[in-house]
Amino acid sequence: MWLGYLEEYPDYMTQGRSLEELQENLKDLYDDLTGGQIPNVRKVAELQIK
Repeated sequence: MWLGYLEEYPDYMTQGRSLEELQENLKDLYDDLTGGQIPNVRKVAELQIK
């Protein structure tokens, strides 16, 4: 089994039986997180001070 998460969304993990399946599941997870499918998503970002 492979486990993975998106760097911008470390609270959400997914898995796959192969690396290819994990990559596919990560793409699906990204679509769900950015498409409003999952409510109250916490995104990590860098603070830039000018």
